[in-house]
Amino acid sequence: MGAPVSAPPTQRGDAVRRMARSARTTPGRLGIIASALVVLSVLTGFVAALALQTKQNTISNLTEHREPLAAAAQQIYRSLSDADATASSAFLSGGLEPAVLRERYEVDMAQAGAALAKAASDIGGIPEAEKQVDTLGQQLPVYAGLVETARTNNRFGLPIGAAYLREASTLMRTKLLPAAQELYRIDVGRLTDEQDDATSFPWLTVALTVVLLGALIATQVHLTRKTNRLVNVGLLVATIAVGIGLIWGVAAGWVSAAAVGSARDDGSQQVDVLVQARIVALKCRADETLTLVARGDGAMYEKEWQELAPTISGKGGSDKDLLVKAREAATDSTISQQVRGAIDNAQAWQEAHRQLRELDDGGQYERAVDMAIGDKDDSAAKAFNRLDENLSGAIQKGREKFVEATSSAENALTGLVPGVAVLALIGAGGALVGIRQRLREYR
Repeated sequence: MGAPVSAPPTQRGDAVRRMARSARTTPGRLGIIASALVVLSVLTGFVAALALQTKQNTISNLTEHREPLAAAAQQIYRSLSDADATASSAFLSGGLEPAVLRERYEVDMAQAGAALAKAASDIGGIPEAEKQVDTLGQQLPVYAGLVETARTNNRFGLPIGAAYLREASTLMRTKLLPAAQELYRIDVGRLTDEQDDATSFPWLTVALTVVLLGALIATQVHLTRKTNRLVNVGLLVATIAVGIGLIWGVAAGWVSAAAVGSARDDGSQQVDVLVQARIVALKCRADETLTLVARGDGAMYEKEWQELAPTISGKGGSDKDLLVKAREAATDSTISQQVRGAIDNAQAWQEAHRQLRELDDGGQYERAVDMAIGDKDDSAAKAFNRLDENLSGAIQKGREKFVEATSSAENALTGLVPGVAVLALIGAGGALVGIRQRLREYR
Protein backbone atom coordinates (compact mmCIF):
# COMPACT_ATOMS: atom_id res chain seq x y z
CA MET A 1 0.00 0.00 0.00
CA GLY A 2 1.18 3.50 -0.72
CA ALA A 3 1.62 6.24 1.81
CA PRO A 4 -1.61 8.12 2.70
CA VAL A 5 -2.15 11.21 0.65
CA SER A 6 -2.45 14.36 2.72
CA ALA A 7 -4.87 17.08 1.82
CA PRO A 8 -3.45 19.64 -0.58
CA PRO A 9 -2.40 22.94 1.00
CA THR A 10 -5.28 24.71 -0.73
CA GLN A 11 -7.82 22.35 0.87
CA ARG A 12 -6.30 22.85 4.33
CA GLY A 13 -6.36 26.58 3.82
CA ASP A 14 -10.01 26.44 2.77
CA ALA A 15 -10.88 24.47 5.92
CA VAL A 16 -9.15 27.03 8.12
CA ARG A 17 -10.92 29.89 6.39
CA ARG A 18 -14.29 28.16 6.79
CA MET A 19 -13.62 27.69 10.51
CA ALA A 20 -12.59 31.32 10.84
CA ARG A 21 -15.75 32.47 9.05
CA SER A 22 -17.84 30.18 11.24
CA ALA A 23 -16.23 31.60 14.39
CA ARG A 24 -17.30 35.08 13.29
CA THR A 25 -20.94 34.01 13.22
CA THR A 26 -23.12 33.78 16.31
CA PRO A 27 -23.78 30.01 15.94
CA GLY A 28 -20.07 29.40 15.47
CA ARG A 29 -19.16 31.37 18.55
CA LEU A 30 -21.83 29.57 20.56
CA GLY A 31 -20.44 26.22 19.43
CA ILE A 32 -16.95 27.23 20.56
CA ILE A 33 -18.31 28.45 23.90
CA ALA A 34 -20.23 25.21 24.41
CA SER A 35 -17.15 23.12 23.67
CA ALA A 36 -15.02 25.22 26.01
CA LEU A 37 -17.55 24.97 28.84
CA VAL A 38 -17.87 21.20 28.47
CA VAL A 39 -14.10 20.71 28.43
CA LEU A 40 -13.61 23.05 31.40
CA SER A 41 -16.39 21.33 33.36
CA VAL A 42 -14.95 17.86 32.78
CA LEU A 43 -11.41 19.05 33.54
CA THR A 44 -12.52 20.76 36.75
CA GLY A 45 -14.44 17.69 37.87
CA PHE A 46 -11.49 15.42 37.14
CA VAL A 47 -8.97 17.62 38.96
CA ALA A 48 -11.32 18.11 41.93
CA ALA A 49 -12.12 14.40 42.25
CA LEU A 50 -8.44 13.47 42.00
CA ALA A 51 -7.41 16.06 44.61
CA LEU A 52 -10.18 15.03 46.99
CA GLN A 53 -9.42 11.32 46.61
CA THR A 54 -5.75 12.02 47.32
CA LYS A 55 -6.70 13.98 50.44
CA GLN A 56 -9.02 11.21 51.61
CA ASN A 57 -6.28 8.63 51.12
CA THR A 58 -3.83 10.80 53.06
CA ILE A 59 -6.22 11.24 55.99
CA SER A 60 -7.07 7.55 56.02
CA ASN A 61 -3.37 6.72 55.98
CA LEU A 62 -2.84 8.83 59.09
CA THR A 63 -4.98 6.58 61.28
CA GLU A 64 -4.33 3.27 59.55
CA HIS A 65 -0.62 3.58 58.96
CA ARG A 66 1.35 6.64 60.02
CA GLU A 67 0.22 7.00 63.64
CA PRO A 68 0.45 3.26 64.44
CA LEU A 69 3.99 3.19 63.04
CA ALA A 70 5.02 6.18 65.15
CA ALA A 71 3.50 4.41 68.15
CA ALA A 72 5.44 1.25 67.27
CA ALA A 73 8.70 3.21 67.16
CA GLN A 74 7.88 4.71 70.55
CA GLN A 75 7.08 1.24 71.87
CA ILE A 76 10.48 -0.01 70.72
CA TYR A 77 12.22 2.65 72.78
CA ARG A 78 9.99 2.19 75.80
CA SER A 79 10.31 -1.60 75.83
CA LEU A 80 14.08 -1.62 75.32
CA SER A 81 14.72 1.03 77.95
CA ASP A 82 12.45 -0.67 80.45
CA ALA A 83 14.09 -4.02 79.69
CA ASP A 84 17.48 -2.49 80.47
CA ALA A 85 16.28 -0.97 83.73
CA THR A 86 14.51 -4.21 84.66
CA ALA A 87 17.61 -6.29 83.93
CA SER A 88 19.58 -4.02 86.27
CA SER A 89 16.91 -4.26 88.95
CA ALA A 90 16.90 -8.05 88.65
CA PHE A 91 20.68 -8.09 88.93
CA LEU A 92 20.53 -6.03 92.12
CA SER A 93 18.29 -8.68 93.65
CA GLY A 94 21.26 -11.06 93.66
CA GLY A 95 21.26 -14.76 92.88
CA LEU A 96 18.05 -15.96 91.27
CA GLU A 97 16.13 -12.86 90.31
CA PRO A 98 12.45 -12.44 91.28
CA ALA A 99 10.09 -14.08 88.81
CA VAL A 100 8.13 -10.86 88.37
CA LEU A 101 11.22 -9.01 87.17
CA ARG A 102 12.22 -11.84 84.87
CA GLU A 103 8.75 -11.91 83.37
CA ARG A 104 8.75 -8.14 82.92
CA TYR A 105 12.09 -8.29 81.11
CA GLU A 106 10.90 -11.05 78.78
CA VAL A 107 7.66 -9.18 78.02
CA ASP A 108 9.65 -6.03 77.24
CA MET A 109 11.93 -7.89 74.84
CA ALA A 110 8.99 -9.59 73.13
CA GLN A 111 7.16 -6.28 72.74
CA ALA A 112 10.28 -4.64 71.35
CA GLY A 113 10.64 -7.41 68.78
CA ALA A 114 7.00 -7.18 67.72
CA ALA A 115 7.14 -3.39 67.47
CA LEU A 116 10.36 -3.60 65.46
CA ALA A 117 8.73 -5.97 62.99
CA LYS A 118 5.85 -3.53 62.57
CA ALA A 119 8.15 -0.53 62.17
CA ALA A 120 10.22 -2.41 59.59
CA SER A 121 7.14 -2.90 57.40
CA ASP A 122 7.30 0.65 56.07
CA ILE A 123 10.88 1.82 55.69
CA GLY A 124 11.36 1.23 51.97
CA GLY A 125 13.00 4.16 50.24
CA ILE A 126 14.11 5.84 53.48
CA PRO A 127 17.79 4.96 53.95
CA GLU A 128 18.05 6.51 57.41
CA ALA A 129 15.08 4.51 58.69
CA GLU A 130 16.49 1.33 57.14
CA LYS A 131 19.78 2.01 58.91
CA GLN A 132 18.10 2.30 62.31
CA VAL A 133 16.03 -0.85 61.80
CA ASP A 134 19.15 -2.77 60.71
CA THR A 135 21.00 -1.58 63.81
CA LEU A 136 18.16 -2.68 66.06
CA GLY A 137 17.77 -6.03 64.34
CA GLN A 138 21.49 -6.81 64.51
CA GLN A 139 22.26 -5.56 68.02
CA LEU A 140 19.16 -6.73 69.89
CA PRO A 141 20.26 -10.42 69.95
CA VAL A 142 23.74 -9.33 71.07
CA TYR A 143 22.24 -7.37 73.95
CA ALA A 144 20.03 -10.28 74.98
CA GLY A 145 23.04 -12.60 74.95
CA LEU A 146 25.06 -10.28 77.20
CA VAL A 147 22.18 -10.02 79.66
CA GLU A 148 21.84 -13.79 79.81
CA THR A 149 25.58 -14.14 80.45
CA ALA A 150 25.39 -11.55 83.21
CA ARG A 151 22.36 -13.29 84.68
CA THR A 152 24.10 -16.68 84.71
CA ASN A 153 27.22 -15.31 86.39
CA ASN A 154 25.16 -13.39 88.91
CA ARG A 155 23.23 -16.52 89.82
CA PHE A 156 26.51 -18.16 90.81
CA GLY A 157 27.72 -15.07 92.63
CA LEU A 158 30.51 -14.32 90.15
CA PRO A 159 31.53 -10.61 90.11
CA ILE A 160 32.15 -10.72 86.36
CA GLY A 161 28.38 -10.70 85.92
CA ALA A 162 28.33 -6.98 86.68
CA ALA A 163 30.85 -6.35 83.90
CA TYR A 164 28.66 -8.20 81.39
CA LEU A 165 25.62 -6.24 82.52
CA ARG A 166 27.45 -2.93 82.14
CA GLU A 167 28.56 -4.00 78.66
CA ALA A 168 24.97 -4.86 77.79
CA SER A 169 23.74 -1.54 79.12
CA THR A 170 26.45 0.33 77.22
CA LEU A 171 25.33 -1.38 74.02
CA MET A 172 21.74 -0.44 74.81
CA ARG A 173 22.57 3.20 75.51
CA THR A 174 25.03 3.78 72.68
CA LYS A 175 23.40 1.85 69.83
CA LEU A 176 19.95 0.43 70.51
CA LEU A 177 18.24 3.34 72.22
CA PRO A 178 19.69 6.02 69.90
CA ALA A 179 18.52 3.95 66.91
CA ALA A 180 15.04 3.58 68.42
CA GLN A 181 14.85 7.29 69.20
CA GLU A 182 15.95 8.24 65.69
CA LEU A 183 13.42 5.86 64.18
CA TYR A 184 10.72 7.48 66.30
CA ARG A 185 11.85 10.92 65.14
CA ILE A 186 11.66 9.83 61.50
CA ASP A 187 8.17 8.37 61.90
CA VAL A 188 6.89 11.44 63.74
CA GLY A 189 8.32 13.60 60.96
CA ARG A 190 6.49 11.55 58.34
CA LEU A 191 3.30 11.81 60.38
CA THR A 192 3.67 15.59 60.55
CA ASP A 193 4.33 15.84 56.81
CA GLU A 194 1.15 13.92 56.00
CA GLN A 195 -0.84 16.08 58.41
CA ASP A 196 0.43 19.12 56.52
CA ASP A 197 -0.64 17.51 53.24
CA ALA A 198 -4.08 16.77 54.66
CA THR A 199 -4.62 20.41 55.67
CA SER A 200 -3.22 22.00 52.50
CA PHE A 201 -5.63 24.22 50.54
CA PRO A 202 -6.63 22.93 47.06
CA TRP A 203 -5.71 26.10 45.19
CA LEU A 204 -5.80 24.58 41.69
CA THR A 205 -9.21 22.98 42.20
CA VAL A 206 -10.75 26.13 43.62
CA ALA A 207 -9.19 28.28 40.89
CA LEU A 208 -10.57 26.04 38.13
CA THR A 209 -14.00 25.98 39.75
CA VAL A 210 -14.10 29.76 40.09
CA VAL A 211 -13.04 30.15 36.45
CA LEU A 212 -15.74 27.69 35.37
CA LEU A 213 -18.35 29.46 37.46
CA GLY A 214 -17.31 32.81 36.02
CA ALA A 215 -17.44 31.42 32.48
CA LEU A 216 -20.96 30.07 33.01
CA ILE A 217 -22.19 33.38 34.39
CA ALA A 218 -20.50 35.33 31.60
CA THR A 219 -22.11 33.04 29.01
CA GLN A 220 -25.55 33.61 30.49
CA VAL A 221 -25.04 37.37 30.48
CA HIS A 222 -23.90 37.19 26.85
CA LEU A 223 -26.94 35.15 25.81
CA THR A 224 -29.31 37.43 27.70
CA ARG A 225 -27.99 40.42 25.78
CA LYS A 226 -28.20 38.58 22.46
CA THR A 227 -31.61 36.97 22.88
CA ASN A 228 -33.36 39.17 25.45
CA ARG A 229 -34.25 35.98 27.33
CA LEU A 230 -33.55 36.38 31.03
CA VAL A 231 -33.07 32.72 31.96
CA ASN A 232 -31.35 29.86 30.18
CA VAL A 233 -32.45 26.77 32.06
CA GLY A 234 -29.52 24.59 31.01
CA LEU A 235 -26.89 27.15 31.93
CA LEU A 236 -28.72 27.98 35.16
CA VAL A 237 -28.69 24.31 36.16
CA ALA A 238 -25.00 24.09 35.27
CA THR A 239 -24.20 27.20 37.32
CA ILE A 240 -26.13 25.91 40.34
CA ALA A 241 -24.41 22.52 40.11
CA VAL A 242 -20.94 24.07 39.95
CA GLY A 243 -21.81 26.49 42.76
CA ILE A 244 -23.01 23.63 44.95
CA GLY A 245 -19.82 21.73 44.22
CA LEU A 246 -17.69 24.74 45.15
CA ILE A 247 -19.55 25.45 48.39
CA TRP A 248 -19.68 21.78 49.37
CA GLY A 249 -16.01 21.23 48.61
CA VAL A 250 -14.79 24.33 50.43
CA ALA A 251 -17.01 23.70 53.47
CA ALA A 252 -16.09 20.01 53.73
CA GLY A 253 -12.43 20.82 53.18
CA TRP A 254 -12.51 23.44 55.93
CA VAL A 255 -14.19 21.05 58.38
CA SER A 256 -11.75 18.29 57.47
CA ALA A 257 -8.70 20.54 57.83
CA ALA A 258 -9.96 21.79 61.20
CA ALA A 259 -10.38 18.20 62.39
CA VAL A 260 -6.87 17.26 61.25
CA GLY A 261 -5.57 20.35 63.05
CA SER A 262 -7.40 19.25 66.18
CA ALA A 263 -5.88 15.78 65.83
CA ARG A 264 -2.46 17.39 65.73
CA ASP A 265 -2.99 19.86 68.59
CA ASP A 266 -5.00 17.59 70.90
CA GLY A 267 -3.43 14.31 69.82
CA SER A 268 -0.07 13.83 68.13
CA GLN A 269 1.67 16.94 69.49
CA GLN A 270 0.64 16.17 73.06
CA VAL A 271 1.63 12.55 72.61
CA ASP A 272 5.05 13.61 71.36
CA VAL A 273 5.70 15.70 74.49
CA LEU A 274 4.53 12.85 76.71
CA VAL A 275 6.71 10.37 74.84
CA GLN A 276 9.72 12.63 75.32
CA ALA A 277 8.97 12.81 79.04
CA ARG A 278 8.66 9.03 79.18
CA ILE A 279 11.98 8.61 77.39
CA VAL A 280 13.66 10.84 79.97
CA ALA A 281 12.04 8.93 82.84
CA LEU A 282 13.21 5.61 81.41
CA LYS A 283 16.75 6.93 81.02
CA CYS A 284 16.71 8.14 84.61
CA ARG A 285 15.47 4.78 85.88
CA ALA A 286 18.24 2.95 84.04
CA ASP A 287 20.80 5.42 85.44
CA GLU A 288 19.46 4.91 88.94
CA THR A 289 19.81 1.13 88.90
CA LEU A 290 23.10 1.06 87.00
CA THR A 291 24.66 3.40 89.56
CA LEU A 292 24.02 0.74 92.18
CA VAL A 293 25.14 -2.11 89.94
CA ALA A 294 28.47 -0.32 89.42
CA ARG A 295 29.12 -0.38 93.21
CA GLY A 296 31.02 2.89 93.54
CA ASP A 297 31.99 3.17 89.88
CA GLY A 298 28.74 4.64 88.58
CA ALA A 299 29.38 8.36 88.84
CA MET A 300 28.60 8.89 85.15
CA TYR A 301 25.16 7.33 85.57
CA GLU A 302 24.34 9.53 88.55
CA LYS A 303 25.63 12.58 86.69
CA GLU A 304 23.24 11.90 83.82
CA TRP A 305 20.39 11.35 86.28
CA GLN A 306 21.03 14.76 87.83
CA GLU A 307 21.08 16.37 84.39
CA LEU A 308 17.87 14.74 83.18
CA ALA A 309 15.72 14.70 86.31
CA PRO A 310 14.92 18.46 86.28
CA THR A 311 13.30 18.07 82.86
CA ILE A 312 10.56 15.91 84.41
CA SER A 313 10.32 17.49 87.84
CA GLY A 314 7.09 19.40 87.22
CA LYS A 315 8.68 22.47 88.81
CA GLY A 316 10.43 24.23 85.94
CA GLY A 317 9.23 26.34 83.04
CA SER A 318 7.51 24.81 80.02
CA ASP A 319 10.58 25.50 77.89
CA LYS A 320 12.68 23.08 79.97
CA ASP A 321 10.30 20.90 81.96
CA LEU A 322 8.48 18.37 79.77
CA LEU A 323 5.82 17.60 82.36
CA VAL A 324 4.98 21.28 82.77
CA LYS A 325 4.83 21.58 78.99
CA ALA A 326 2.52 18.57 78.84
CA ARG A 327 0.31 20.01 81.58
CA GLU A 328 -0.03 23.35 79.80
CA ALA A 329 -0.72 21.69 76.43
CA ALA A 330 -3.33 19.26 77.76
CA THR A 331 -6.81 19.93 76.38
CA ASP A 332 -8.48 16.78 77.69
CA SER A 333 -9.47 16.31 81.32
CA THR A 334 -8.21 12.72 81.42
CA ILE A 335 -4.82 13.72 80.05
CA SER A 336 -4.64 16.64 82.50
CA GLN A 337 -5.39 14.31 85.39
CA GLN A 338 -2.76 11.81 84.27
CA VAL A 339 -0.14 14.54 83.84
CA ARG A 340 -0.86 15.94 87.30
CA GLY A 341 -0.45 12.44 88.68
CA ALA A 342 2.81 12.08 86.74
CA ILE A 343 4.13 15.30 88.28
CA ASP A 344 3.26 14.12 91.80
CA ASN A 345 4.90 10.75 91.22
CA ALA A 346 7.95 12.28 89.55
CA GLN A 347 8.52 14.43 92.62
CA ALA A 348 7.99 11.42 94.91
CA TRP A 349 10.50 9.47 92.82
CA GLN A 350 13.07 12.23 93.04
CA GLU A 351 12.69 12.27 96.82
CA ALA A 352 13.13 8.49 96.93
CA HIS A 353 16.20 8.83 94.73
CA ARG A 354 17.66 11.42 97.08
CA GLN A 355 17.20 9.05 99.99
CA LEU A 356 18.71 6.04 98.24
CA ARG A 357 21.74 8.10 97.22
CA GLU A 358 22.21 9.17 100.81
CA LEU A 359 22.05 5.52 101.88
CA ASP A 360 24.46 4.35 99.18
CA ASP A 361 26.91 7.18 99.74
CA GLY A 362 26.70 6.52 103.48
CA GLY A 363 27.78 2.91 103.05
CA GLN A 364 24.32 1.39 103.47
CA TYR A 365 24.27 -0.36 100.12
CA GLU A 366 21.69 -3.03 100.94
CA ARG A 367 19.21 -0.45 102.18
CA ALA A 368 19.88 1.65 99.08
CA VAL A 369 19.12 -1.36 96.88
CA ASP A 370 15.93 -1.99 98.80
CA MET A 371 14.93 1.64 98.30
CA ALA A 372 15.67 1.31 94.57
CA ILE A 373 13.87 -1.95 93.78
CA GLY A 374 11.77 -2.73 96.84
CA ASP A 375 8.00 -2.92 96.87
CA LYS A 376 7.39 -0.44 99.67
CA ASP A 377 5.09 2.40 98.75
CA ASP A 378 7.83 5.02 99.17
CA SER A 379 10.46 3.13 97.15
CA ALA A 380 11.93 4.51 93.96
CA ALA A 381 10.59 1.53 92.02
CA LYS A 382 7.01 2.16 93.12
CA ALA A 383 7.21 5.88 92.35
CA PHE A 384 8.73 5.23 88.93
CA ASN A 385 6.13 2.60 88.06
CA ARG A 386 3.31 4.98 89.00
CA LEU A 387 4.92 7.72 86.91
CA ASP A 388 5.25 5.38 83.94
CA GLU A 389 1.61 4.32 84.31
CA ASN A 390 0.52 7.97 84.33
CA LEU A 391 2.49 8.73 81.19
CA SER A 392 1.29 5.55 79.50
CA GLY A 393 -2.33 6.43 80.26
CA ALA A 394 -1.92 9.98 78.99
CA ILE A 395 -0.22 8.76 75.80
CA GLN A 396 -3.00 6.25 75.16
CA LYS A 397 -5.66 8.92 75.65
CA GLY A 398 -3.78 11.25 73.31
CA ARG A 399 -3.69 8.54 70.67
CA GLU A 400 -7.43 8.04 71.07
CA LYS A 401 -8.00 11.77 70.62
CA PHE A 402 -5.87 11.68 67.48
CA VAL A 403 -7.82 8.80 65.96
CA GLU A 404 -11.16 10.35 66.91
CA ALA A 405 -10.37 13.74 65.36
CA THR A 406 -8.73 12.26 62.25
CA SER A 407 -11.72 9.97 61.70
CA SER A 408 -13.95 13.05 61.85
CA ALA A 409 -11.77 14.65 59.19
CA GLU A 410 -12.21 11.62 56.97
CA ASN A 411 -15.97 11.53 57.56
CA ALA A 412 -16.27 15.18 56.54
CA LEU A 413 -15.19 14.20 53.02
CA THR A 414 -17.57 11.25 52.71
CA GLY A 415 -19.37 11.22 49.36
CA LEU A 416 -17.53 14.29 48.13
CA VAL A 417 -15.52 12.59 45.38
CA PRO A 418 -18.48 11.03 43.51
CA GLY A 419 -20.62 14.06 44.36
CA VAL A 420 -18.20 16.52 42.78
CA ALA A 421 -17.78 14.28 39.74
CA VAL A 422 -21.56 14.09 39.22
CA LEU A 423 -21.98 17.83 39.70
CA ALA A 424 -19.23 18.49 37.15
CA LEU A 425 -21.00 16.25 34.63
CA ILE A 426 -24.27 18.04 35.35
CA GLY A 427 -22.44 21.30 34.73
CA ALA A 428 -21.10 20.04 31.41
CA GLY A 429 -24.48 18.65 30.37
CA GLY A 430 -26.35 21.77 31.43
CA ALA A 431 -24.01 24.03 29.49
CA LEU A 432 -24.29 21.87 26.39
CA VAL A 433 -28.09 21.65 26.53
CA GLY A 434 -28.49 25.34 27.29
CA ILE A 435 -26.42 26.48 24.34
CA ARG A 436 -27.93 23.91 21.96
CA GLN A 437 -31.32 25.44 22.70
CA ARG A 438 -30.05 28.73 21.34
CA LEU A 439 -28.34 27.10 18.37
CA ARG A 440 -31.65 25.59 17.23
CA GLU A 441 -33.02 29.09 16.82
CA TYR A 442 -30.53 29.68 13.99
CA ARG A 443 -31.64 26.70 11.93
